[in-house]
Amino acid sequence: MTEWFSNLELFQKVFWSISFIGSFVFIITLVLSFAGGDSGDFGDVDADIEADTGIGFQFITFKNLVGFFTLFGWSGIACIDAGFSKPVTIIIAFICGLIMMAIMAAMFFYMSKLSDSGTLKLKNAVNAVGEVYLTVGANRSTIGKAHVKIQGALRELDALTDSSTPLKSGTVIKVKAITDNGILIIEKLNN
Repeated sequence: MTEWFSNLELFQKVFWSISFIGSFVFIITLVLSFAGGDSGDFGDVDADIEADTGIGFQFITFKNLVGFFTLFGWSGIACIDAGFSKPVTIIIAFICGLIMMAIMAAMFFYMSKLSDSGTLKLKNAVNAVGEVYLTVGANRSTIGKAHVKIQGALRELDALTDSSTPLKSGTVIKVKAITDNGILIIEKLNN
């Protein structure tokens, strides 16, 4: 292998070196990611940036740079084997590397959007339909309970009504608003 490498011209050596190093780091990063390890020992700043929720789309990260150099090297070798000139080889390899970075950045960006904080946001209950569980007093006289499906889960929440009659257990309701302290303002649902 060393004899083969020493017989290459400098331009080919550069692309083969970039390909080998990029692929080696890529494989180590991939194995560590699947094993649940942290590739922080290799200068991974992604973990530091991911903790900051202020940054959305991240184009220049360690993983993206590894992907860039890996694809840059291999596409450069393919261009050399196809007989392209040196400037065309560099341009095509650079474009392929940038495309890889863009794909990886977009993939990580959209994957981060899949996460769910699990925090109940009561504003999502407005206009939701539910059922009175414990009687709600008329004109906000007493707090009752209502079952309402919010964010995909059935919740039992405190409720008040502006109705002139109490809303009895089993009454189908609709959430009109939420008070500042998180109590539902409900009304009887008219079919």
